[in-house]
Amino acid sequence: MLTGVNVALGVTGSIAAVKVVELAHELRRRGANVRAVMSPSAKGIINPWAVEFATDNPVVTEITGKVEHVELCGREGWADVFLIAPATANTVGKIAGAIDDTPVTTCATTALGADVPVVIAPAMHEPMYDHPGVLDAIDRVESWGVEFVDPRIEEGKAKIATEDAIALDVARATTPDLFDGKRVVITSGATSEAIDPVRIITSRASGKTGRAVARVCYVYGASVTLIHDGPTVPYATVEQVETSAEMLDAVRQHIEGLPADVLVSVAAISDYTADDEDEKIRSGRELTLDLHPTPKLIDTIRDEHPDLPIVGFKAETSGDDDAMVAAARETLERVDLSFVVANDASVMGKEETRTLFVRPNSVREYSGSKDVLGLTVAEELAGELAGE
Repeated sequence: MLTGVNVALGVTGSIAAVKVVELAHELRRRGANVRAVMSPSAKGIINPWAVEFATDNPVVTEITGKVEHVELCGREGWADVFLIAPATANTVGKIAGAIDDTPVTTCATTALGADVPVVIAPAMHEPMYDHPGVLDAIDRVESWGVEFVDPRIEEGKAKIATEDAIALDVARATTPDLFDGKRVVITSGATSEAIDPVRIITSRASGKTGRAVARVCYVYGASVTLIHDGPTVPYATVEQVETSAEMLDAVRQHIEGLPADVLVSVAAISDYTADDEDEKIRSGRELTLDLHPTPKLIDTIRDEHPDLPIVGFKAETSGDDDAMVAAARETLERVDLSFVVANDASVMGKEETRTLFVRPNSVREYSGSKDVLGLTVAEELAGELAGE
Protein backbone atom coordinates (compact mmCIF):
# COMPACT_ATOMS: atom_id res chain seq x y z
CA MET A 1 0.00 0.00 0.00
CA LEU A 2 3.00 2.27 -0.56
CA THR A 3 2.94 2.33 -4.34
CA GLY A 4 4.07 5.76 -5.54
CA VAL A 5 4.48 7.17 -2.02
CA ASN A 6 7.47 9.53 -1.57
CA VAL A 7 9.23 8.76 1.72
CA ALA A 8 11.87 11.13 3.10
CA LEU A 9 13.90 8.92 5.44
CA GLY A 10 15.70 10.61 8.33
CA VAL A 11 18.60 8.63 9.83
CA THR A 12 20.09 9.56 13.22
CA GLY A 13 23.00 8.35 15.31
CA SER A 14 21.66 5.15 16.83
CA ILE A 15 23.51 1.89 16.24
CA ALA A 16 20.23 0.75 14.66
CA ALA A 17 21.22 2.93 11.69
CA VAL A 18 22.95 -0.19 10.36
CA LYS A 19 19.45 -1.51 9.56
CA VAL A 20 18.58 1.43 7.33
CA VAL A 21 19.75 -0.29 4.15
CA GLU A 22 17.27 -3.13 4.64
CA LEU A 23 14.52 -0.72 5.71
CA ALA A 24 15.00 1.37 2.56
CA HIS A 25 14.94 -1.76 0.42
CA GLU A 26 11.72 -2.91 2.12
CA LEU A 27 10.01 0.43 1.53
CA ARG A 28 11.02 0.31 -2.12
CA ARG A 29 9.88 -3.32 -2.46
CA ARG A 30 6.44 -2.11 -1.37
CA GLY A 31 6.42 0.54 -4.09
CA ALA A 32 7.71 3.63 -2.27
CA ASN A 33 10.25 6.15 -3.55
CA VAL A 34 12.88 6.91 -0.89
CA ARG A 35 15.28 9.81 -0.33
CA ALA A 36 17.43 9.92 2.79
CA VAL A 37 18.60 12.66 5.16
CA MET A 38 21.38 11.89 7.65
CA SER A 39 22.58 13.55 10.84
CA PRO A 40 26.35 13.96 11.42
CA SER A 41 26.25 11.24 14.08
CA ALA A 42 24.53 8.81 11.70
CA LYS A 43 27.40 9.22 9.22
CA GLY A 44 29.74 7.82 11.88
CA ILE A 45 27.71 4.60 11.98
CA ILE A 46 26.79 3.99 8.34
CA ASN A 47 28.40 5.46 5.25
CA PRO A 48 26.12 7.73 3.19
CA TRP A 49 27.22 5.78 0.12
CA ALA A 50 25.48 2.68 1.51
CA VAL A 51 22.29 4.67 2.08
CA GLU A 52 22.55 6.17 -1.41
CA PHE A 53 22.84 2.65 -2.82
CA ALA A 54 19.80 1.48 -0.79
CA THR A 55 17.60 4.42 -1.82
CA ASP A 56 18.95 4.89 -5.36
CA ASN A 57 19.01 8.64 -4.62
CA PRO A 58 21.62 11.15 -3.40
CA VAL A 59 21.69 11.54 0.40
CA VAL A 60 21.29 14.89 2.16
CA THR A 61 24.04 15.24 4.77
CA GLU A 62 23.94 19.01 5.18
CA ILE A 63 21.55 21.87 4.56
CA THR A 64 22.95 24.20 1.90
CA GLY A 65 21.76 27.11 -0.16
CA LYS A 66 19.56 24.65 -2.03
CA VAL A 67 17.33 24.58 1.12
CA GLU A 68 17.06 20.80 0.98
CA HIS A 69 14.69 20.69 3.97
CA VAL A 70 12.11 22.84 2.14
CA GLU A 71 12.55 20.99 -1.15
CA LEU A 72 11.94 17.70 0.66
CA CYS A 73 9.43 18.51 3.41
CA GLY A 74 8.02 21.96 2.68
CA ARG A 75 4.41 22.71 1.72
CA GLU A 76 5.18 22.09 -1.95
CA GLY A 77 7.95 19.63 -1.18
CA TRP A 78 8.71 16.20 -2.60
CA ALA A 79 7.85 14.06 0.45
CA ASP A 80 4.45 12.57 1.22
CA VAL A 81 5.75 11.54 4.65
CA PHE A 82 8.87 12.13 6.75
CA LEU A 83 10.04 8.93 8.45
CA ILE A 84 12.78 9.12 11.11
CA ALA A 85 14.21 5.64 11.61
CA PRO A 86 16.08 5.17 13.79
CA ALA A 87 15.37 8.16 16.07
CA THR A 88 17.60 8.69 19.10
CA ALA A 89 16.46 10.11 22.45
CA ASN A 90 18.45 13.22 21.56
CA THR A 91 16.56 13.68 18.29
CA VAL A 92 13.12 13.14 19.85
CA GLY A 93 13.92 15.70 22.55
CA LYS A 94 15.09 18.23 19.98
CA ILE A 95 11.95 17.78 17.86
CA ALA A 96 9.79 18.32 20.96
CA GLY A 97 11.68 21.56 21.64
CA ALA A 98 11.63 22.76 18.01
CA ILE A 99 15.45 22.58 17.89
CA ASP A 100 16.74 22.02 14.37
CA ASP A 101 20.51 21.75 14.47
CA THR A 102 20.93 18.72 12.16
CA PRO A 103 19.55 18.02 8.68
CA VAL A 104 17.14 15.52 10.24
CA THR A 105 15.72 17.85 12.92
CA THR A 106 15.52 20.70 10.40
CA CYS A 107 13.46 18.49 8.09
CA ALA A 108 11.28 17.49 11.06
CA THR A 109 10.59 21.12 11.96
CA THR A 110 9.77 21.89 8.34
CA ALA A 111 7.51 18.87 7.93
CA LEU A 112 5.56 19.62 11.10
CA GLY A 113 5.06 23.22 10.06
CA ALA A 114 3.97 22.16 6.57
CA ASP A 115 1.54 19.48 7.82
CA VAL A 116 3.54 16.70 6.18
CA PRO A 117 2.87 13.43 8.09
CA VAL A 118 5.75 12.43 10.38
CA VAL A 119 6.47 8.88 11.57
CA ILE A 120 9.18 8.20 14.18
CA ALA A 121 10.76 4.83 15.01
CA PRO A 122 12.85 5.29 18.20
CA ALA A 123 15.84 3.12 19.07
CA MET A 124 18.00 3.45 22.18
CA HIS A 125 18.94 1.68 25.41
CA GLU A 126 15.88 0.92 27.54
CA PRO A 127 16.85 3.24 30.46
CA MET A 128 17.04 6.13 27.98
CA TYR A 129 13.61 5.23 26.61
CA ASP A 130 12.25 5.14 30.18
CA HIS A 131 13.69 8.56 31.08
CA PRO A 132 10.81 10.86 32.16
CA GLY A 133 12.03 13.63 29.86
CA VAL A 134 12.12 11.30 26.85
CA LEU A 135 8.65 9.98 27.64
CA ASP A 136 7.37 13.55 28.04
CA ALA A 137 8.94 14.47 24.70
CA ILE A 138 7.27 11.48 23.01
CA ASP A 139 3.90 12.44 24.51
CA ARG A 140 4.31 16.02 23.36
CA VAL A 141 5.30 15.11 19.83
CA GLU A 142 2.49 12.53 19.61
CA SER A 143 0.02 15.26 20.61
CA TRP A 144 0.98 17.02 17.37
CA GLY A 145 -0.24 14.04 15.35
CA VAL A 146 3.14 12.33 14.91
CA GLU A 147 2.98 8.53 14.74
CA PHE A 148 5.47 6.59 16.88
CA VAL A 149 6.34 3.01 15.95
CA ASP A 150 6.84 1.31 19.30
CA PRO A 151 10.28 -0.24 19.75
CA ARG A 152 10.88 -3.89 20.70
CA ILE A 153 12.05 -4.10 24.32
CA GLU A 154 14.71 -6.82 24.31
CA GLU A 155 18.02 -7.38 26.13
CA GLY A 156 17.76 -4.08 27.99
CA LYS A 157 17.36 -2.14 24.76
CA ALA A 158 14.46 -0.39 23.07
CA LYS A 159 15.32 -1.90 19.69
CA ILE A 160 13.99 -0.38 16.50
CA ALA A 161 10.72 -1.90 15.30
CA THR A 162 10.73 -4.43 12.46
CA GLU A 163 10.78 -3.25 8.85
CA ASP A 164 7.24 -4.57 8.47
CA ALA A 165 5.93 -2.59 11.46
CA ILE A 166 7.60 0.61 10.25
CA ALA A 167 6.33 0.17 6.68
CA LEU A 168 2.80 -0.41 7.99
CA ASP A 169 2.84 2.81 10.01
CA VAL A 170 4.18 4.74 7.01
CA ALA A 171 1.32 3.29 4.96
CA ARG A 172 -1.16 4.24 7.71
CA ALA A 173 0.16 7.83 7.72
CA THR A 174 -0.21 8.20 3.95
CA THR A 175 -3.43 6.26 3.30
CA PRO A 176 -6.98 7.67 3.38
CA ASP A 177 -8.47 7.30 6.88
CA LEU A 178 -11.47 5.26 5.78
CA PHE A 179 -12.23 3.97 9.27
CA ASP A 180 -11.61 7.24 11.14
CA GLY A 181 -10.51 5.48 14.33
CA LYS A 182 -13.43 3.03 14.46
CA ARG A 183 -12.89 -0.08 16.59
CA VAL A 184 -12.87 -3.28 14.52
CA VAL A 185 -12.90 -6.68 16.25
CA ILE A 186 -11.63 -9.53 14.06
CA THR A 187 -11.58 -13.27 14.77
CA SER A 188 -9.03 -15.30 12.87
CA GLY A 189 -7.59 -18.78 12.38
CA ALA A 190 -8.68 -22.01 13.98
CA THR A 191 -9.91 -22.84 17.46
CA SER A 192 -9.03 -26.10 19.21
CA GLU A 193 -11.06 -28.37 21.50
CA ALA A 194 -9.23 -30.69 23.87
CA ILE A 195 -9.84 -34.45 23.87
CA ASP A 196 -7.26 -35.13 26.54
CA PRO A 197 -4.15 -33.29 27.85
CA VAL A 198 -2.31 -34.16 24.60
CA ARG A 199 -4.83 -34.30 21.75
CA ILE A 200 -7.16 -31.71 20.23
CA ILE A 201 -9.83 -31.34 17.57
CA THR A 202 -9.16 -28.41 15.25
CA SER A 203 -9.36 -27.27 11.61
CA ARG A 204 -6.92 -26.52 8.80
CA ALA A 205 -7.44 -22.73 9.01
CA SER A 206 -4.13 -20.83 9.01
CA GLY A 207 -5.37 -17.36 10.01
CA LYS A 208 -3.75 -15.72 6.96
CA THR A 209 -6.97 -14.11 5.76
CA GLY A 210 -7.92 -12.78 9.20
CA ARG A 211 -4.49 -11.27 9.71
CA ALA A 212 -4.62 -9.73 6.22
CA VAL A 213 -7.96 -8.09 7.00
CA ALA A 214 -6.61 -6.80 10.32
CA ARG A 215 -3.50 -5.30 8.66
CA VAL A 216 -5.48 -3.38 6.07
CA CYS A 217 -8.07 -2.13 8.57
CA TYR A 218 -5.15 -0.78 10.65
CA VAL A 219 -3.59 0.92 7.63
CA TYR A 220 -6.97 2.52 6.85
CA GLY A 221 -7.10 4.07 10.32
CA ALA A 222 -9.01 1.55 12.42
CA SER A 223 -8.27 0.56 15.99
CA VAL A 224 -8.02 -3.21 15.58
CA THR A 225 -8.48 -6.06 18.05
CA LEU A 226 -7.42 -9.45 16.69
CA ILE A 227 -8.73 -12.50 18.55
CA HIS A 228 -6.90 -15.68 17.59
CA ASP A 229 -4.58 -18.49 18.64
CA GLY A 230 -1.58 -16.93 16.97
CA PRO A 231 1.30 -14.48 17.17
CA THR A 232 1.43 -10.96 18.56
CA VAL A 233 1.32 -8.48 15.66
CA PRO A 234 2.21 -4.77 15.46
CA TYR A 235 -1.04 -3.71 13.81
CA ALA A 236 -3.56 -4.90 16.40
CA THR A 237 -4.27 -5.52 20.05
CA VAL A 238 -4.08 -9.31 20.23
CA GLU A 239 -6.27 -11.45 22.46
CA GLN A 240 -4.93 -15.01 22.63
CA VAL A 241 -7.60 -17.74 22.76
CA GLU A 242 -7.63 -21.46 22.13
CA THR A 243 -11.17 -22.83 22.38
CA SER A 244 -14.44 -21.72 20.81
CA ALA A 245 -15.74 -20.80 24.28
CA GLU A 246 -12.69 -18.61 24.93
CA MET A 247 -13.14 -16.92 21.57
CA LEU A 248 -16.81 -16.17 22.27
CA ASP A 249 -15.96 -14.76 25.71
CA ALA A 250 -13.18 -12.59 24.25
CA VAL A 251 -15.42 -11.24 21.48
CA ARG A 252 -18.09 -10.37 24.03
CA GLN A 253 -15.60 -8.53 26.23
CA HIS A 254 -14.07 -6.52 23.40
CA ILE A 255 -17.39 -5.64 21.79
CA GLU A 256 -18.85 -4.45 25.07
CA GLY A 257 -15.67 -2.81 26.36
CA LEU A 258 -15.26 0.49 24.52
CA PRO A 259 -17.54 -0.53 22.56
CA ALA A 260 -16.70 -1.98 19.13
CA ASP A 261 -18.08 -0.56 15.89
CA VAL A 262 -17.98 -3.78 13.83
CA LEU A 263 -17.20 -7.51 14.09
CA VAL A 264 -15.47 -9.39 11.26
CA SER A 265 -15.81 -13.12 11.97
CA VAL A 266 -13.12 -14.76 9.84
CA ALA A 267 -12.15 -17.59 12.22
CA ALA A 268 -12.98 -21.22 11.48
CA ILE A 269 -14.54 -21.77 14.89
CA SER A 270 -15.02 -25.32 16.14
CA ASP A 271 -18.60 -26.49 15.63
CA TYR A 272 -18.17 -29.29 18.16
CA THR A 273 -16.39 -29.88 21.44
CA ALA A 274 -15.73 -33.14 23.28
CA ASP A 275 -15.60 -34.30 26.86
CA ASP A 276 -12.03 -33.55 27.96
CA GLU A 277 -10.34 -36.51 29.68
CA ASP A 278 -8.11 -35.72 32.65
CA GLU A 279 -5.42 -38.19 31.54
CA LYS A 280 -4.00 -39.13 28.17
CA ILE A 281 -6.19 -41.64 26.36
CA ARG A 282 -4.13 -44.78 25.74
CA SER A 283 -3.60 -45.73 22.11
CA GLY A 284 -4.19 -49.10 20.51
CA ARG A 285 -7.90 -49.43 21.21
CA GLU A 286 -11.10 -48.41 19.53
CA LEU A 287 -12.44 -45.10 20.75
CA THR A 288 -15.78 -43.33 20.44
CA LEU A 289 -15.99 -39.61 21.11
CA ASP A 290 -19.19 -37.87 22.14
CA LEU A 291 -19.25 -34.49 20.39
CA HIS A 292 -21.38 -31.59 21.59
CA PRO A 293 -22.32 -28.60 19.40
CA THR A 294 -20.80 -25.26 20.35
CA PRO A 295 -22.78 -21.99 20.29
CA LYS A 296 -22.52 -20.16 16.97
CA LEU A 297 -20.52 -17.02 17.69
CA ILE A 298 -22.18 -14.70 15.17
CA ASP A 299 -25.69 -15.82 16.21
CA THR A 300 -24.89 -15.21 19.87
CA ILE A 301 -23.40 -11.78 19.23
CA ARG A 302 -26.31 -10.81 16.97
CA ASP A 303 -28.80 -11.73 19.72
CA GLU A 304 -26.87 -9.59 22.21
CA HIS A 305 -26.12 -6.69 19.81
CA PRO A 306 -28.98 -6.32 17.29
CA ASP A 307 -27.52 -3.21 15.62
CA LEU A 308 -23.84 -4.20 15.41
CA PRO A 309 -22.50 -4.52 11.83
CA ILE A 310 -21.15 -8.06 11.40
CA VAL A 311 -19.25 -9.55 8.45
CA GLY A 312 -19.28 -13.34 8.14
CA PHE A 313 -17.09 -15.88 6.37
CA LYS A 314 -18.47 -19.19 5.12
CA ALA A 315 -16.34 -22.16 4.05
CA GLU A 316 -17.95 -25.00 2.08
CA THR A 317 -16.62 -28.23 0.53
CA SER A 318 -19.07 -28.68 -2.34
CA GLY A 319 -16.93 -26.89 -4.91
CA ASP A 320 -20.15 -25.58 -6.44
CA ASP A 321 -20.71 -21.82 -6.61
CA ASP A 322 -24.50 -22.05 -6.44
CA ALA A 323 -24.31 -24.18 -3.30
CA MET A 324 -21.81 -21.77 -1.71
CA VAL A 325 -24.02 -18.78 -2.48
CA ALA A 326 -27.10 -20.54 -1.12
CA ALA A 327 -25.31 -21.44 2.13
CA ALA A 328 -23.92 -17.91 2.44
CA ARG A 329 -27.35 -16.34 1.85
CA GLU A 330 -28.90 -18.55 4.53
CA THR A 331 -26.34 -17.26 7.04
CA LEU A 332 -26.65 -13.70 5.71
CA GLU A 333 -30.41 -13.65 6.29
CA ARG A 334 -30.45 -15.66 9.52
CA VAL A 335 -27.94 -13.42 11.31
CA ASP A 336 -28.64 -10.17 9.41
CA LEU A 337 -25.03 -9.76 8.30
CA SER A 338 -23.58 -6.88 6.30
CA PHE A 339 -22.16 -9.36 3.77
CA VAL A 340 -20.68 -12.86 3.67
CA VAL A 341 -17.37 -13.90 2.13
CA ALA A 342 -17.84 -17.48 0.88
CA ASN A 343 -15.05 -19.79 -0.22
CA ASP A 344 -14.26 -23.42 -0.84
CA ALA A 345 -12.48 -25.04 2.12
CA SER A 346 -9.70 -26.29 -0.18
CA VAL A 347 -7.96 -22.87 0.08
CA MET A 348 -7.29 -23.28 3.83
CA GLY A 349 -3.59 -22.84 4.56
CA LYS A 350 -2.77 -21.64 1.03
CA GLU A 351 -1.51 -18.25 -0.11
CA GLU A 352 -4.03 -17.86 -2.92
CA THR A 353 -7.80 -17.97 -2.61
CA ARG A 354 -11.05 -17.58 -4.51
CA THR A 355 -14.06 -16.11 -2.76
CA LEU A 356 -17.57 -14.86 -3.44
CA PHE A 357 -18.79 -11.67 -1.77
CA VAL A 358 -22.45 -12.41 -1.14
CA ARG A 359 -25.02 -9.69 -0.41
CA PRO A 360 -28.83 -9.91 -0.51
CA ASN A 361 -29.02 -8.91 -4.19
CA SER A 362 -25.52 -9.42 -5.54
CA VAL A 363 -22.58 -11.80 -5.79
CA ARG A 364 -19.06 -10.61 -6.63
CA GLU A 365 -16.09 -12.89 -7.26
CA TYR A 366 -12.56 -12.32 -6.00
CA SER A 367 -9.57 -14.45 -7.01
CA GLY A 368 -5.98 -13.84 -5.92
CA SER A 369 -3.78 -13.57 -2.85
CA LYS A 370 -5.15 -13.51 0.67
CA ASP A 371 -3.27 -10.24 1.26
CA VAL A 372 -5.26 -8.53 -1.49
CA LEU A 373 -8.43 -10.25 -0.26
CA GLY A 374 -7.80 -8.50 3.07
CA LEU A 375 -7.67 -5.19 1.20
CA THR A 376 -10.94 -5.97 -0.62
CA VAL A 377 -12.74 -6.98 2.58
CA ALA A 378 -11.55 -3.84 4.39
CA GLU A 379 -12.68 -1.56 1.56
CA GLU A 380 -16.09 -3.28 1.35
CA LEU A 381 -16.43 -2.93 5.12
CA ALA A 382 -15.43 0.74 5.11
CA GLY A 383 -18.05 1.40 2.42
CA GLU A 384 -20.64 -0.43 4.49
CA LEU A 385 -19.88 1.66 7.58
CA ALA A 386 -20.02 4.83 5.51
CA GLY A 387 -23.45 3.83 4.21
CA GLU A 388 -22.31 3.55 0.60
